[in-house]
Amino acid sequence: MCAIVGVLNLADRPPVELSVLMDMLGMIRHRGPDGFGVYRDAHVGLGNARLSIIDLEGGDQPIGNEDGTVWIVYNGEVFNYVELRPELEKRGHRFATNCDTEVIVHLYEDYGPECLNLLNGQFAVAIWDAQERSLLLARDRVGVRPLFYTQHDGRLIFGSEIKTLLAAPGVTAEIDPQALDQIFTYWSTLSPHTAFRGIVDVPPGHYLLARPGEPVGQAQPFWRLNFEEPAASARRPAQDYLDELESLLVDATRIRLRADVPVGAYLSGGLDSSTTTAIIRRDTNARLDTFSIAFVNNPEFDESAFQQRMAAHLGTDHRVVECTPADIGRVFPEVVWHTETPILRASPAPMFLLSALVRQHNMKVVLTGEGADEFLAGYDIFKEMAVRRFWARQPDSRMRPALLRRLYPDITDLNSVSGAYLAAFFKRGLTEVDSPYYSHMIRWTNTARTRRFLQNTEHRAHNTDDALGNAHDVAWPPLPLEFSRWSPLAQAQYLEISVFLSQYLLSSQGDRPAMAHSVEGRFPFLDYRVIEFCNRLPSTVKLGGLTEKWLLKQLGRKLVPPEIWQRPKRPYRAPIHRSFFGDGLAGRAPDWVSDVLSEAALRESGLFNAGAVAQLARKAAGGARMSEVEDMAVVGVLSAQLVYQQFVKAFDRRRGDARHDRIKLVDRLAGSR
Repeated sequence: MCAIVGVLNLADRPPVELSVLMDMLGMIRHRGPDGFGVYRDAHVGLGNARLSIIDLEGGDQPIGNEDGTVWIVYNGEVFNYVELRPELEKRGHRFATNCDTEVIVHLYEDYGPECLNLLNGQFAVAIWDAQERSLLLARDRVGVRPLFYTQHDGRLIFGSEIKTLLAAPGVTAEIDPQALDQIFTYWSTLSPHTAFRGIVDVPPGHYLLARPGEPVGQAQPFWRLNFEEPAASARRPAQDYLDELESLLVDATRIRLRADVPVGAYLSGGLDSSTTTAIIRRDTNARLDTFSIAFVNNPEFDESAFQQRMAAHLGTDHRVVECTPADIGRVFPEVVWHTETPILRASPAPMFLLSALVRQHNMKVVLTGEGADEFLAGYDIFKEMAVRRFWARQPDSRMRPALLRRLYPDITDLNSVSGAYLAAFFKRGLTEVDSPYYSHMIRWTNTARTRRFLQNTEHRAHNTDDALGNAHDVAWPPLPLEFSRWSPLAQAQYLEISVFLSQYLLSSQGDRPAMAHSVEGRFPFLDYRVIEFCNRLPSTVKLGGLTEKWLLKQLGRKLVPPEIWQRPKRPYRAPIHRSFFGDGLAGRAPDWVSDVLSEAALRESGLFNAGAVAQLARKAAGGARMSEVEDMAVVGVLSAQLVYQQFVKAFDRRRGDARHDRIKLVDRLAGSR
């Protein structure tokens, strides 16, 4: 695992200066504290900050091919490199290292961009082909690892985090109001957009080819999500599907244990992480250290009893970080520095503390359970879609809305109201079942109510109860041509995966808080073989009636205690308003909160309606009961203000923390090996 940066001269420019690459690398030393490496020639400069996990002594980057005409910098892991290497050696390639990075170099020599289809891993990669004078930027299939780029002054500038781009000469940050609209509707921007004007990402499963003297084109897909379910006549017995899932998941877990350093695991107390951790214990001889979050004095968020039960069942060396609302408020500014985007949840903060615990115990790698909910239908939003479609067949039924009581046990608002209110809430747009966005319309409509706090959005306020409908003034998530052929569950899964998974869950809640402490997360459920298998499953073995992850629960019967596999899905959440405004238990609000919410700070950023925010803050500080939407607005406003303060107003203050002069540098000049 590493971080990458680079600059390509698109126009006639001097060679990229070493100091530029070092300044860019210095901003992401947290991702790669074990060494810096650069490659430079007349057209391109590539940089790498290394977190050494495989081939500790020989894997320094950049790495070139035999004659020094192809060079790579790379962030991530290719888990099937062990299987790929022998075939490359048979084809005559000579290896100078034992790392997975060099495997990609030689695959590129033979296959060009098509080599990406052969990789089973999580990666962001930059490959410079000196003979073709082309730069390949690519990102793994579901976007586990980030990769951003921008154009400025005749140069293409890229890196693993946005802050690396801002360290390049002349590149500045400006928050994009349209990005805020997207975040305050969908919980994230829509790829390739980011929170900043002119800075975009390489979308998951895409690659970009750029050449000096040519315009930079659009990123092209090398892989797409596909949900073609088998015809009824071709469906197999459930046991066949179960056996195949187990076989794939065991192998996906096994190859993700490949490392020259110890590998641990996160235990959330739920089925997903418990399953993969149980596979490690059952099918390997690997040492097993596990890590969890406990929410002290917050039973509505705490799952520590289930975590301890699973750790005892497996006999792991288990460690816990105890997280209070005050802890969340304390670390939140640093969390936002790493997420580089406004967020509508406080959940990344405990993950930040958890990764710090992992690093304190001298571990660099953890396996986690992300992906199971998306690809095996674990979220309540899938059940919500099913209930609403069932209800829509008889819109006047009084019995069918009663099924809604089985949804969202974690949201107090929906469990303390009358049945009539609950029915009215979920009935909005009920019969619009032909809408491609039907499954997510209630969520997006509800979240869009937070947009009333944005500056100059009074004209939008009356639109938020219209199920977004024709009044929707935020770009819709793009859909593939084959979307209409998929089942309703598959359509809902696509929206959840393409909008929420890579843009928020794997980024703000995954890669960023982990890599803030130089910890690499690995995700067996996101092995592309597991994904493609799950996407071909009949809907009924994923969502069985209103039983989420039906097939995975059958596997859970074999691997984990009944109280783990039988428990209903409980989404990971964290306290919000109490973390920032105190409550009798957590003490007073952090000083930074009043600073970023001051009238002067709000007017300076120009992002929010100062009066509306002041009213919201008074309510939170006064201890009044906060709705789910108000909680989202609180964390959204605070995080956006921090993004403005840290990246727009005072970014230069962080440049001084680079300290690249204290770290090992590998400098590879053009023509050297």
